[in-house]
Amino acid sequence: MADKLKAKYAVDTSLFDALVEQASGTGNKSAVAEPRTLKQRLLTPDDADMLFLTDTFARRLTEGHGEVVFEAGVDNGTSMNLSDDDVKTVTATLTAAADRPLVNAFVQLLYDSGADDAQPEGKKHARAIVEKTKPVSNGAARIVSYLVRRRPQRIEDMLEVRVAVVGNVDAGKSTILGVLTQGALDDGRGLARQALFKHKHEVDTGRTSSVGMEILGFNKVDGAAVRHTDIHRKAGWDAVCKRSSKIVTFLDLAGHEKYLKTTVYGMAGSAPDYVMLMVAANAGVVGMAKEHLGLALALGIPVFVVVTKIDMCPPHVLDATLKQLSRILRSSGCRKLPVAVSDRKSVVMAASRFVGQRVCPLFQVSNVTGEGVGLLQTFLNILPLASCSAASLMPKLPTPASPIAGEDEAPLRYDINEVFAVPYVGTVVSGHLSSGSVRVGDMVWLGPDYNGNFVATQVRGIHRKRAEVECGYQGQSVSLALRKISRSQVRKGMVLLRKDDHEVPPTATCTFEAEVVVLYHSTTITSRYQAMLHCGPVRQTAQVLCIRPVDTDESTDRTALDKQRNALRTGDRARVLFQFIRHPEYITLGSRLVFREGRTKGVGKVVRVLSASEERNVMQQVKNGTMVVDQRIKAVQAEITQLKTSGPAEPKARIVPTLS
Repeated sequence: MADKLKAKYAVDTSLFDALVEQASGTGNKSAVAEPRTLKQRLLTPDDADMLFLTDTFARRLTEGHGEVVFEAGVDNGTSMNLSDDDVKTVTATLTAAADRPLVNAFVQLLYDSGADDAQPEGKKHARAIVEKTKPVSNGAARIVSYLVRRRPQRIEDMLEVRVAVVGNVDAGKSTILGVLTQGALDDGRGLARQALFKHKHEVDTGRTSSVGMEILGFNKVDGAAVRHTDIHRKAGWDAVCKRSSKIVTFLDLAGHEKYLKTTVYGMAGSAPDYVMLMVAANAGVVGMAKEHLGLALALGIPVFVVVTKIDMCPPHVLDATLKQLSRILRSSGCRKLPVAVSDRKSVVMAASRFVGQRVCPLFQVSNVTGEGVGLLQTFLNILPLASCSAASLMPKLPTPASPIAGEDEAPLRYDINEVFAVPYVGTVVSGHLSSGSVRVGDMVWLGPDYNGNFVATQVRGIHRKRAEVECGYQGQSVSLALRKISRSQVRKGMVLLRKDDHEVPPTATCTFEAEVVVLYHSTTITSRYQAMLHCGPVRQTAQVLCIRPVDTDESTDRTALDKQRNALRTGDRARVLFQFIRHPEYITLGSRLVFREGRTKGVGKVVRVLSASEERNVMQQVKNGTMVVDQRIKAVQAEITQLKTSGPAEPKARIVPTLS
């Protein structure tokens, strides 16, 4: 009886113990609420979801240097089954998360697979043909792509992408830039390009002979295009920059063969992030288009192709041009995968896979009807920044709380491409910041001059896209006003180095060694051979002092006689000792170079820069005729011994890189 009463009035403490364990964090994990899915966070967000989205945007924007493409529609491999109302809700949620002070960005809808059409963003051309995307098929996930980009507070923080426009003469390079930057279609007679020319003979002939520069901006609200529509273009650049979150800088290069030197200098010295190869649909890849494509591949610059004049080209001729392009891009010399861009989906896919993979986007446009121009503009808007973007250095700016920049900041190097004498200002130089950052008041070294010396000067002012700024960062093109420097003291190819990074004046050199590959030469290259050498902003004639082999398979193809003669032929790879003919230059290790002479072309990379003492020893050996013997005697003797013991080996087939 007592046992029954005890069991009846016993207290069940299991529920109490479970509550205590859950409160202390030691309870059963199955009792904790499951995490919310991405669809729930986007459609019915609470405060924790908004904090999650804000942190995600902040992290991904930092990784993407200020912009990122965000896709919604699939969560862990499962379709979200978004409706039209759901897409509007997702857009509003992402916009609210991006507007928070931690992110301070805007959201732009790029592509919706469930939409009936996908018109190009920004200003529509009056006669533009709108590219339409097919509605999503039954059972397929509805994918929505957004562009998220930070709003820059200053012009210094504005994102910039540099695009070099190349192609054969009469391919429509200047015309497409006029359509993009002016916002008006062409009349079929070159009306859109008239505002881009600098010289009278360019207007008369319609052919560019210098390196032109144009800009296209995208605003801070919805990513729409911002153009300078003023009659005086020089007065409109600063206004475009103030309204833009991103700027695309176009380098309009010459297409005629007689201006090849200017084109090579523009591609090698201006450091473009991408190359836009223009091909006329009615002409195909002819003339200098192959030269420009080979130069871009040699310099390692990503390339995308724009086929123009499709409105006046018969269909069978257009098909032949596209087949020729595909064959050239897929060849062993290019190793590219051409991807035709025809709708919004392909634009987003091509831009996201452009840099990291071998993808080569291919556009078809008409400057008269406007067909394809909207897709090209959208592609330029979401084109990612180069890996050496200036955004990675922006947090190291001096602030009132910490007036000294970060100690781990890269040393300053500013390459000079143009020199001006501005009234009431003095000497102004224009160029590209290869590394580091520069600020108003910095003390810098300017040089080398014709004797190889550097002089100290101070930065008086900085302009970016004709707007006054306080500093410039790596990857940006800025103009600097220098104190107490005359116009005659500066030339193209000079550099600016921060004085704090070099306690003593830097040293220039006339002699350096590079590992080169000969792309084409009709005969052989031997010692004392001279060619025009391009290495960044440096453009000067250089002479070959000696040639020695590289330990690669290609070196075994040459006979002992060719080695003894110290010769190079098409397809050969070797280490070559170069010497500038006129004056010293500032050369750094790892710099890419291009040398040419007539149809002879070669590319390479600097592997050793000789000091003054090493240069004197080399010149003495060259004068005595012992330079080649000292460097090659062991290799020649070893091969002669091998020939005596085993006989001559069968020559291997030489692989010559070609574009067609």
